Parts: sequence; C-alpha cells; structure tokens
Amino acid sequence: MFPHTYLEHGLSILHARLQQPALSHLSGPRADIQPFITLSRETGAGATTIGQLLVGLLDAEFGSPGHGWVFLDKNLLTHALTHHHLPEQLARFLPEDSISETKAAIGELVGLHPSLWQLEQKISEAILQLAHVGRVIFVGRAAHLITRSVPGGLHVRLIAPESERVQRVAASLGLSPAAAAAHLDKNDLARRRYVRTNFGEDLEDPHLYDLVLNTGGFAPTTAARLIVDALRDRLRDMHAIREFEGEPA
Repeated sequence: MFPHTYLEHGLSILHARLQQPALSHLSGPRADIQPFITLSRETGAGATTIGQLLVGLLDAEFGSPGHGWVFLDKNLLTHALTHHHLPEQLARFLPEDSISETKAAIGELVGLHPSLWQLEQKISEAILQLAHVGRVIFVGRAAHLITRSVPGGLHVRLIAPESERVQRVAASLGLSPAAAAAHLDKNDLARRRYVRTNFGEDLEDPHLYDLVLNTGGFAPTTAARLIVDALRDRLRDMHAIREFEGEPA
C-alpha cells in the first residue's frame, strides 16, 4: 500500500484539480487530450501492485511539474463522495459488489443517504471529471465504461490463472487456499453483477478493453511497462505527444 504521506500528496493533487471550473472548455473539437488509464481486474490479478508501479513510470514518461499521476483504487469512492459534499461513511452503501437492498432502502427511507442511483450518478460524475483532467489511474467501478467516450484513455483488463490468484490472495490476506478461492469467486461474481446491473455490460467482454493482460505471465514491472508502452502508442496515434510537450499538435 502507499505510504500515508504519498496518499495525502495524491489526494491534495486531486483536490486542486477538481477546483477547476466546469468542463465546458473541454467539450469542443479543439479540447486538449489528457491521458488516463482504467484498470479492470480479476481479484488477485495484481492491480494494486501494478497501479503503484505505473505512477512512477508514467510520471517519468508523461508527468510534468504540478501534474503528477495519481492512483485511485479504494480511495476513489471516498474521494468522490467528499468532492460531492457527502459523508464519507456513505462509502459502505456503495461497494463495487452486492449490497443489502433492504439495508439500502431503509437508509434511503429514513433519510440516512440519497438513493443508490443518485450516489452512483455522483460517483460517475467524479470519475468523468477526473478523466477529463487526466493523469489518473482508475481501478474498478466500471471506470472503463464511464469514460469510454473520453479521448486519451487506455482501458486495460488484468487477468491471471486462478491458481496464481489464489496464492496471491491467500498470502496477502492470510487465508487458507480454500478460503482464498471462495474469496475470489465471491468478489468476481459481485463485480460482474455490479457492471451488469448498472451498465448492462459483461465485465469480462474483451471487446470493452484496449488491452487484456495476463499478469500470470509477467513480472509486475514488466506488466506496468507494457501498459505504459500501449498508452504511449495510443497517444502517438492521436497526435497528442507533441501537444503534451508544449508543441502544436
């Protein structure tokens, strides 16, 4: 996990970015193209490790003073709620998986929180705004679907053999192999259900991604470098590299 100081630094960068005016200036045909990455993943496929490695590689490749890259995984939901002036405690009502509909409905009826649909809309708005601002690595929450119309994004799906994922989860969570396998099945089923319910898409459909990467065949550093290479090529194809370097596109 990130050191606490790094997390504070990353969130301070995002806070500053989201103070920018509305995105009307980004909607025209001459709008700047800002790079960002979405990581969809099977449980235990190494998204956190690879995402952390990507920050340094992307800063070296595409960063600039005051515009470093930020990795948002578990902190994404809390940050989005805070941006929309909602209590951080509401995060428990919006997991990227199944939720007690009875508990959610009761909370809504007694005024504990807005409807789940309203909360999901606010999360999507925050993700979309951050994608336009750029230099963000999103993990999960169907960010690849929310941002698919935004230029400059690279959408990656991380997979790995089940046996390797079981070993990784067992080691990281201190579980038995059987418990780790059950954890994988529960999480992956919940994520598929979340995407199907909220977006009507199959999370595992490879056509939704620019790159599907089997992390079982690569060291994390190699996988991260492959993603950076793919983003570089994507931006070059969009005639954006010169723009990032301050030259006319």
